[in-house]
Amino acid sequence: MKLLYVEDEADIRTVASIALEDEGFDIVFCGSGEQALEQLKTFIPDVIMLDVMMPGMDGPTTLAQLRHLPGLKNTPVIFLTARVQPSEILDFIALGAIAVIPKPFDPMTLASQITDILTSAGANAN
Repeated sequence: MKLLYVEDEADIRTVASIALEDEGFDIVFCGSGEQALEQLKTFIPDVIMLDVMMPGMDGPTTLAQLRHLPGLKNTPVIFLTARVQPSEILDFIALGAIAVIPKPFDPMTLASQITDILTSAGANAN
């Protein structure tokens, strides 16, 4: 499964890489929303994971922008964030995310969480 993960913290990208690449995910990492929008011109993922709080273009802004790119209008997006108050989660879902994974995430279960979310949302998890 092709996954784009947008995360400004290098340590978190490293942990996610270890957690997901061994589970068969083909991952492209971006350190910013701007970098993600550039990458999405040539890499069309099956799912996008976005950090919410990033310098410059945050996750919600990145999501709004990527929805205007060809072929990405319906790509499933999952936010990863420490902002997990019920009202915040509802706001992220209202923006178009299919789910929110709380940070810090468990590297041992991250792959299965993503697969379960995609299955529940009716997306292709294979």
